[in-house]
Amino acid sequence: MTTNDTSRVGIVGGGITGLSLAHYLAERDVSFTLFEAAPDPGGVVRSDRVDGHVLEWGPQRVRRTDRIDGLIRDLDLDSEVRTADPDLPICVYADGAVRPAPFSPDEFGETDLLSATAKRQVLAEPYTDPADPDESAAELFTRKFGKETYRNLLGPLFGGIYGSDPAEMPVGHALSGLVKLEARHGSLLKAAIERTAGGRDTPPAISFDDGLQRLPEALAEAHAENVRFETPVTGVREGENGSYDLETPDGTESFDRVVLTTPADLTADLVGDLAPDSAAALRELNYNPLAMVYLETDLDAAGVEPALGYQVGFDADLRTLGVSWNASMFDREIVTVFLGGMHDPEMLDESDETMGEVAAAEFEQVTGADAEVVDVAHHQRGFPAYDDSWDAVERVEVPDGVELATNYTARMGVPSRLREAEALADELAETAARSADN
Repeated sequence: MTTNDTSRVGIVGGGITGLSLAHYLAERDVSFTLFEAAPDPGGVVRSDRVDGHVLEWGPQRVRRTDRIDGLIRDLDLDSEVRTADPDLPICVYADGAVRPAPFSPDEFGETDLLSATAKRQVLAEPYTDPADPDESAAELFTRKFGKETYRNLLGPLFGGIYGSDPAEMPVGHALSGLVKLEARHGSLLKAAIERTAGGRDTPPAISFDDGLQRLPEALAEAHAENVRFETPVTGVREGENGSYDLETPDGTESFDRVVLTTPADLTADLVGDLAPDSAAALRELNYNPLAMVYLETDLDAAGVEPALGYQVGFDADLRTLGVSWNASMFDREIVTVFLGGMHDPEMLDESDETMGEVAAAEFEQVTGADAEVVDVAHHQRGFPAYDDSWDAVERVEVPDGVELATNYTARMGVPSRLREAEALADELAETAARSADN
């Protein structure tokens, strides 16, 4: 079967990027069809119930930014939202104790996570040289804020986001947004103070009654007539008159524009004929392996203070990267322990039993709370490494009419995915309008 309706956009991938793009295109009256190989929506956003507990196989929560709030309204999901207490801190385990990370001037002044000497170095940051895109994130943080602040605070917080080693992450790849912020405000410290003084509070952390996957599920339900699950795209080919053909087991369909939201390795396979050099570059991108161990525990009985979780300081003799307390939005019984990453990729060679034992033992060591393993998940290609291998992105160039939208074209994280999807929807809508005028 071959159809030739070239007025539409073909979207490959039913993760949060592809589905939010579909939503924004529908708002702009742009016709589209979305193809997803899996039977369910969400991509890396996966939720499940195990023994009555909600487990997140990907992101653990999301911030309720304006775009996410807009989707919640559009999809009538407000009654299903679970919101974490906005006063819950993100913590760091360093020097044998879990302490809240300071994110305001008052918290900075009161914290004992940093010594008086370290605090003075932080306050001197405006007198340091601007960020250099070629230096590593570790070099930047150490140069501008001091060794202690990097070791006990910035390194664990930043590295923990990606399961990566800031010493292997060039600023140009890992901190491009921070470089722009510094240029705008004159210093990173001034930027942080101005944002706080201006009342720009961090949006609250949220999830849904059945987990984060409820958001992509609702998007798929809203646009069901244009979304095809269990329909893998096996190739992208040049069609007639500047169109592109998407090949699937059901046949070939032609589209005016194609958007690939797929992982780098799958995208490389899809564009291998169209752009072989770009395909080779995409295959060079490193992703950090990640294991997630879900523990059932009794935080109240152990007297553990509520928090969103903690990252592990670089001097701590632990294999744990960090811990997310799912209890902040559901109950006080489930936590997710992250293992592996760039620091410890060998952890994923261990058995699930060993990973569970390590996670439970180290969680008890840090918090004093007993824990039992509920489940273990692992991702050989987890978070983007944003290391030197990402120089290859500069060599990625696909033909006009083909767009890439994912964590190698912009940042990872649901808010970033929505931001890119909406911007791309605007561009595609403008192109469609110009075509209609002609």
